[in-house]
Amino acid sequence: MNPVLRNRRQLYLLIVLFFLPVAVAFYLYYGSAWRPVGLTNHGELLAPVKPLPGDVPALHGAWSLVYVGNGRCDADCRNALVFARQTRLSLNQDMKRVERVFLVTGDCCDRPYLQTEQLGLKVVEVPDAAGAPLLAAFPRADQAHALFVVDPLGNLVLRYDVRENPKGLLSDLQKLLKLSHIG
Repeated sequence: MNPVLRNRRQLYLLIVLFFLPVAVAFYLYYGSAWRPVGLTNHGELLAPVKPLPGDVPALHGAWSLVYVGNGRCDADCRNALVFARQTRLSLNQDMKRVERVFLVTGDCCDRPYLQTEQLGLKVVEVPDAAGAPLLAAFPRADQAHALFVVDPLGNLVLRYDVRENPKGLLSDLQKLLKLSHIG
């Protein structure tokens, strides 16, 4: 056999070996109905991302874990705030990039509890009339058990149920912070 032909055959074989898997993957993903199943996020991804109306400085410049509720802070509220605090502390060196915000809808506030147990929590009182558009941006479904993740640009990104495993929110935040170059 001619050495030139043999070398060409080997070259073509190498080309096929390298590009065949790419071509098959491309076909499976774009040319067929098959799609990878499963999601990597544990919370409810709010798509499309909603920019929050109004200018609330506490919700800009850093990632925020936001709880929306009454200022009397019942047992559900306290559970959610502890959940947010523990999750933020679990981020270790990235915890500086995450703030905790409590949007108070009325009856502000259980100051002794917030000052002793929730150091570093930003409490933002939302007046009824002026804050209506801001509060309307947050989904109402089961709000007493929800923490919301807001990005540094003021967009509502994720809703997380605090009755779920806290490792899920921690995992989601770690991914967001790793992939994000803002905040």
